[in-house]
Amino acid sequence: EEFIGQNIKMIMPPAIADSHDSYVKHYLDTGIKKMIGTLREVTAYRKDGSTFPCRLGLAETKESGLICGFIHDLTEEKAAEAEILAKKRLAEKIIDAAFDSLFVISERGIIEMVNRASTTVFGWSQEEFIGQNISMIMPTVHAENHDDYLKRYLKTGFKKMMGKEREVEARRKDGSTFSCILGMSEVDNGGTKQFVGFIRDVTLQKSLLLAQAEREASDSLLFNILPEHIARRLKQDPSHIADLYNNTTILFADIVGFTDRTSVMSPHDGTLKMRETNNFWICRGI
Repeated sequence: EEFIGQNIKMIMPPAIADSHDSYVKHYLDTGIKKMIGTLREVTAYRKDGSTFPCRLGLAETKESGLICGFIHDLTEEKAAEAEILAKKRLAEKIIDAAFDSLFVISERGIIEMVNRASTTVFGWSQEEFIGQNISMIMPTVHAENHDDYLKRYLKTGFKKMMGKEREVEARRKDGSTFSCILGMSEVDNGGTKQFVGFIRDVTLQKSLLLAQAEREASDSLLFNILPEHIARRLKQDPSHIADLYNNTTILFADIVGFTDRTSVMSPHDGTLKMRETNNFWICRGI
């Protein structure tokens, strides 16, 4: 009873209701259909003053000249969409928070998603990555074979790298390369295969390991060419060891003179050369 006899604009928010009558009049005068026969999302107005999203469809019955409106409440659909969008944004934030570079590529090797770490490590922006072949981050020798590997995997199912980690070389935007650990996984996205690659730069770790190996090699040489008590004191307090052991200064000056020669020797041969040098000076009473 409350509806019958009232203007339809009673279910419209004030901003839209004010122009409703002029729209109807314009249609009746000109026959130009702006909304008739179409669907569109609008906001509707309840009796209590609250609003809700809805899908509005309008149709005209030629025989009676009446205009019929069909309204579908989208409140639940919009809430579900908002929840999905919120989860997607959270997932993107988690991905962007990762320290390792992440790439999502298609079956053809086309980059579809990257995280923030990828742009930091490689130097390209997200916009420069999206739509490009993943081979752009590979040295030429590997890039040429990448698409063939993907095709072979999709055809045979033979997993050469999937689910595994291996050390490879990667290429930055400036052309420089670096060592990294690459891990790849396959994701079935509704029948469409996607591949996720995780890349961890190990340049620093390798530098630390190399430095450690060099320190260990240096200690080994030190203890092989010097008396143990001198070698230990030198290792613990090198700042004034020469003040206590004059011969040590002479010995190291001589070793430095052999840098070029010993740099091409194996550690074993280098040690022998050091011993030979040490014995040479000892025999002369120095």
